Amino acid sequence: MPSQLFATKSIAEIKEADAKGQQLHRTLSATALTLLGIGGIIGTGIFVLTGTAAANHAGPALALSFIVAGLGSAFAGLCYAEFSAMIPVTGSAYSYSYATLGEGIAWFIGWNLILEYLFAVATVSVGWSGYVLSLLDQFGVHLPYALSHAPFAQGGAEGEGFSVVRTGAILNIPAVAIVAALGIICYVGIRQSSAFNSVIVAIKVTVVLLFVFLGIGYIQHANWHPFIPPNTGTSGVFGWSGVLTASGVIFFAYIGFDAISTCAQETKNPQRDMPIGILASLVICTILYVAVSLVLTGMVSYTKLNVSAPLAVALDAYPALRWLGLPIKLGAIAGMTSVMLVMTIAQARIFLSMAQDGLMPKVFGRIHPKFRTPSTGTVITATCAALVGGLFPVGILGELVSIGTLMAFVTVCIGVLVLRYTRPDLPRPFRAPLPWFTCIAGAVICFLMMYALPVSTWIRLVVWTLIGALVYAFYGYHHSKVRQANKIGEKSPAAL
Repeated sequence: MPSQLFATKSIAEIKEADAKGQQLHRTLSATALTLLGIGGIIGTGIFVLTGTAAANHAGPALALSFIVAGLGSAFAGLCYAEFSAMIPVTGSAYSYSYATLGEGIAWFIGWNLILEYLFAVATVSVGWSGYVLSLLDQFGVHLPYALSHAPFAQGGAEGEGFSVVRTGAILNIPAVAIVAALGIICYVGIRQSSAFNSVIVAIKVTVVLLFVFLGIGYIQHANWHPFIPPNTGTSGVFGWSGVLTASGVIFFAYIGFDAISTCAQETKNPQRDMPIGILASLVICTILYVAVSLVLTGMVSYTKLNVSAPLAVALDAYPALRWLGLPIKLGAIAGMTSVMLVMTIAQARIFLSMAQDGLMPKVFGRIHPKFRTPSTGTVITATCAALVGGLFPVGILGELVSIGTLMAFVTVCIGVLVLRYTRPDLPRPFRAPLPWFTCIAGAVICFLMMYALPVSTWIRLVVWTLIGALVYAFYGYHHSKVRQANKIGEKSPAAL
């Protein structure tokens, strides 16, 4: 097994296998990819995390935290852009790792991408449910507690360990319903999914711009002083350490741009359009994040923002802007809807790619004969996410998402640098500039953000990894097509 863990698939072999498989519909343009990226990025981060990160860590300097997190994402984005143009297949970081670092690392990354995509759908569905319940309450419609909340919650006070307790509820039906509805849309086709996402993106970007342009006139410059509050003596609480800690906290706000790379097989001109979609969505979202954080902390003191709906707090402080509260709530719901849509699309295609390599059961790789979508993978993704989102609260789900994503980012950055020296002859339609700086900086920044995450998150990652290792040992290793080719031909396809 040790030698098999380092066996790689040649890029030519990956492309050939992709071409021999049933083709998905190539309908996506650079504009559609950019909108998918924005749809996957703007959501919980901008509508929820901005307040808590400002109040507990960065103060008005939250804008700097968004720039730091955006910088790490930008370096990783450049590496993703090079890989996605060079290896335009559905597997994203999983396929890139298989071509550069070996099957063992590829499996580990693919297993971690499930943390990012599937668990992100479940996590965001819980937040979506909360906003919808709040909106319904505003109109006098009250759903029963038992049918609108998770039956399990995280128990025990801070530092007393982890436990799960019953809440008395039966199922979070709104969370289940939205995942099921989006699963149907993704099942029917990528064109329909892309069109639906474009409408949702237009709604939430409009709401964000309304908040920025209307809120500018109500900025109180005194709220920005001091811009970087002095450190309280505790690491990560204000000062520059607070700015860095906040960047790790709000990194969740950047999760999603990498999902674009899973749609390479459905892109009209992936060599050109993939880099444009990845980088354009990152730039646009970073500008919006910085603008919102500056206006938000300028309208009200950061000390008042430790709430789940910080934008609403800012609007409530000014009677002339309270009418914008309802559009903001609708924008938040729209934002989280598009995030779930993009993550569902991405996870189904990760399952497809892993199944085609033999590392997952064949059923995960089935493509619908009419809709030309990875139908079974979509159903499995939506079913699992709906069950997890319906049964558990955000507190139990959310921490796993960021660490899985960051691990994938670190691997992609390293993989680009490795391939630059092992196969400098390969055609690269897009080249990440200054690879020694870009790749290393991306890997280091992302790893530092991983390091800043709580110990409990690392423990859960270890448990998840052990489960994945067992799945690989008892299924993936024995069904690996690379291993079977090695065994039959007595030659390794590892040479790129």
